Parts: sequence; C-alpha cells; structure tokens
Amino acid sequence: MLVLKYALMLFGAALFGSAASLVIYDIYLSEQLRRLLRRGAAIEPPVEANSIPQRPFGTVRWGLAQRLAAAAVLPLLLALSIVVIPDGWAGVRISQIWGARPGTLYPGVHLITPLVDSVALYDTREQVFATAAVATPKSPDEVLTVQAREGLNIGLAVTVRYRLDPRRLNSIRANLPQPIGEQVVAPTVATIYRQLAPNYITREIFATKREELRAEAAKAITDRLSSDGIVVREVLLRDLKLPDEYSKGLEGLLLKEQENERLGTEQEIKQKQVRLAELEAEAQKARDVKHAEAEAQVHVLQAKGESDAMQYTLPLRQKQIEQAKLEAQARKEATLQNADAAAQAKVIDSKAELEKQRNLADAEANRIRVTSAADAERMRAEAVVLKQNPMLIQKIVAERLSDKLQIMMVPFDGKNFFANDVLRSAFSGVGNNSASDDGPEQATPANALTAKKGSTRRP
Repeated sequence: MLVLKYALMLFGAALFGSAASLVIYDIYLSEQLRRLLRRGAAIEPPVEANSIPQRPFGTVRWGLAQRLAAAAVLPLLLALSIVVIPDGWAGVRISQIWGARPGTLYPGVHLITPLVDSVALYDTREQVFATAAVATPKSPDEVLTVQAREGLNIGLAVTVRYRLDPRRLNSIRANLPQPIGEQVVAPTVATIYRQLAPNYITREIFATKREELRAEAAKAITDRLSSDGIVVREVLLRDLKLPDEYSKGLEGLLLKEQENERLGTEQEIKQKQVRLAELEAEAQKARDVKHAEAEAQVHVLQAKGESDAMQYTLPLRQKQIEQAKLEAQARKEATLQNADAAAQAKVIDSKAELEKQRNLADAEANRIRVTSAADAERMRAEAVVLKQNPMLIQKIVAERLSDKLQIMMVPFDGKNFFANDVLRSAFSGVGNNSASDDGPEQATPANALTAKKGSTRRP
C-alpha cells in the first residue's frame, strides 16, 4: 500500500507539473512572438498605426491546463486518504471539524477522509525514563534530588519503564501535553519521590528501607500515570548519592561498627574458650572422682576377698577333697549329659542370663548361710574328734610348725605292727641325741611320732 500511495502522489504531482509546464510554455511562446514583432517594427520605416495589420498572438491553453490539474487532484486525494501505521506505533484520527476521533488505528493500512482528517502517530513500545544521581558530562539524564527527614539532599538514579495504552490514545491526545516523557512522566516521578523521601531518614533510605521506598514510589507512580493512560511496567532505584560530609561520617560509623562487631566476636570466642576450659576441668574432675571411686571399690573388694579367703581356707580344703570326688562323678555324668546340655544350652543361657542377677543375691545369702552352717558343723566335728583323740592337737600343731615335718600315725599299743621295735629304737636314738644337745627330754607315748628330714634334731 505504501507503493500505491507513493505512486498516486507521484502521478498527481506529475499531472500538476504538466499543467504548470503547459501554461508556462504557452506564455513563453507568446513573449517570444511579441519580442520578434517589436524588433521587426523597429527596422522597417514607420507607417501609420492604422496601417499595421493586427495579427492575433498564440493563446495560452488554460482549458487543457485546468483539465490536467483537475485530473491530478484525484490521485492526490486518493494518496492522502491512505494511512499506513508502522509496527510498534498506533494512530489517532484527528478531524478538522470534530477534533480527536474515538478509536485507535493499529499497525496496518487505514483509509481516512482526505483534507478533513489527519493521523497523529504515537510510539506504543516500551519507553524508558531515567534520572541520574549526580550530574556527569557523559550522562544526559536529568538529576533527581530529594530531601530526607534531616533535610539532607540525596541524589536518586531512577529508571521507569512505561508505555502508552493504545486504547486511550484519543484521551492522551486531547488531554496530555506533548511529549509525554518530558511533560508527564518526568514531573510525576520527581514529585512522588520528593513526597515520599521526607518520611525516611537518610540512613534508612541508604540501607534498611531502600526497597520499601522503591516499592511505595512504584505503586504511587503506577497509580498516578495509569489514570492518564500510561502503563508503568517497572520502577527501579539504581543508585543513591549521599552528601559528601554524610558519606564520610557514615563510612567512619560503619568502620566503628565493624570494629565493634569484631571485638564482640572475639569476646564471644574468649568466653567460649573459658567455658570450654571449665567444662574440660569439670570433666577431668569427674573422671578423677570416678577413677578414685573405682580404685576404692577395687581395694574394698580385694580386702573382702582376702578376708573371705582367710576365713574359708579350711572349709575350702575339705570341699576340694569332696570336689575331686564330685568332679569325677560329674565328668561321668557330664559325658552323658553333653548331648542334652548342648541342645538346651541356648535356652538355659537365655534363661540363666535373666535369672543371673537375681540368683547372685540369693546365692550370696545362701553361701553365707551354708558357710556358717559348715563352720559350725566343722567346729562341732572337730570338738568331737578332739574330745575322742586329744593327741590330734599335737599333730595339728606339728603340721603348722613347718612344712618339712613328716607325720606318721601308729597304734598306741603297738600290737600287730611289724616296725614297732624299729620305731622305738629310732625314737630312742632321737631322744638321746636331743638330750645331748638340748638337755634331757622325756618321751611320752603317743599315737604320732615326728622326725625332721635331713636332721636327727627334734624341734
């Protein structure tokens, strides 16, 4: 359609040019003819004016020129009635009679009334409005300065992405000043930031509530511009420029806070080290106490074991004799019971483990009772034996004197004993030697004779 529009315009212009050229050419020919006639009249002798024949000049072809001009109007009108909206743009039909017409002309080909309607184009793509925090030679952006609660001036670098609402272009055309970015967006952004900034102190804008300020400003800007048909896509707060004196003070304050945090961290580390040392000392103390208690218990058990061993030595010897007999019988019975015991061992072990602790207490009490009864029985038996055989006391004493003595029991009357004479002679010889060494000693009849190995001296 653009080719057709330009072809019609060229054709109409060509027709207008032809009409103008035709008129100019006819006028030029007439002037040339007049000049030739004047030159010829100056050369010939003068004659009376009435005698000069009046010859008509060439006429200008006004009719043909008018028809050509009229023919040129039609393609030009057709060309003016064709409007092509490029991609990314939208148009508003503006009438010379009614002003901005409702409806939006979207990208494509549209027909309008020539010489009555015109089309105003608007860029409907996203546009960017930006401000600078500080003026620089390389940045053409406007500097936006706001005041915080303390009255300090803060430079803000703001970026606003926006686009025009195509459905409201007629309202934008009729009500908003042009251009939109400079006349509408820029004052709105600056005004809203200057209204919101005094609600915060400088440090909050710089650090903690920077995003909050941006969010509130974005909401206010979006609401304000949306009422004018401008859709805001995003509001960014790129940078802040603090006053130089405040920046230096804030830098020093941050350094002090960092130093304070470092000292606090070191203090916490020291406190933890002290606490760790205390815990280690308490743990070592507890280990030492446990170790001392364990050693004390070991000593107590050892002493108790030694005491029990000393107390039950004689009954244990008697029990060893009985145990030897019982072991022989037990080995015989164990051989027969091994097969059954192996099958029942696991069951017995599981039950025995459960009853072990309970039986230990019962066994200990029973052992004490049995041992006491055994001691009493032994003492009664010894008393009866000693009453019947008083000489056994001498035998026991002799056994306790030395392990090198040999004891032999002989009948008291010496009957039916083949070595009676031999023993008597030996006993007599020992008695004489003893008398020669230690003095006279009287031999008394007894049921036991003693002799020391490797010596004839009687102890």
